[in-house]
Amino acid sequence: MSRKKENVTCQICQKQKKTNEVIPAELVSEPLAEIIRKAHPDWSTSGFICNSDLNYFRAKRVKDILESEKGEISNVEEQVLKSLKEHELLSMNVNTEFDRQLTIGERLADKLTKYAGSWTFIIIFGGIVLLWIAINSYVLLTKPFDPYPFILLNLVLSCVAAMQAPIILMSQNREGAKDRLRAEYDYQVNLKAELEIRHLHEKLDHLLINQWHKLLEIQEIQMELMEELTLKKTKH
Repeated sequence: MSRKKENVTCQICQKQKKTNEVIPAELVSEPLAEIIRKAHPDWSTSGFICNSDLNYFRAKRVKDILESEKGEISNVEEQVLKSLKEHELLSMNVNTEFDRQLTIGERLADKLTKYAGSWTFIIIFGGIVLLWIAINSYVLLTKPFDPYPFILLNLVLSCVAAMQAPIILMSQNREGAKDRLRAEYDYQVNLKAELEIRHLHEKLDHLLINQWHKLLEIQEIQMELMEELTLKKTKH
């Protein structure tokens, strides 16, 4: 039978947690421990802290860093702090999220813009214009419905251009909005990565210092043992 995992008490929330849900307080970096001590003066390095409370204080420290560097936190940075606190992923497919919010008219405008900017449209439209000119120049030479200089054709072309221009502008505006959204998500991901790397560096530095102190303690114990052995040999 498998042994049950021992429960320990988180010294922040005072709740019983499993050992895989907490970390020893001595592994918490000193800058983060200072923030915890301000909220909990009875903080001790011999206890434990649960992951949820640790993430809360991590987000608080990141917020303090951003406020000290920038003075004010934007909505984008607030979302990054929330993701750090709740361990959420920020990376996402911007195209899918943006296209999901489009209306039927906006989707139709994008399709028309895509078609109007293709060689298929140019060839078909050019063929229609040439056919129009040919019919009114040769086929209906006696009674053309749009004689030279093709005033009706100019009117049709003007109407097409007048309708096509705002549709293209609508599509370009959405592309600009999509680019801004993509840049915003890139900034969020980069900011979170930078903060995570900074926290990782601090944690590694803290672990190295902690291990160094332990090695010094072990070395002192070894020196004491060697001195005791030396004294015993001299007595004999």
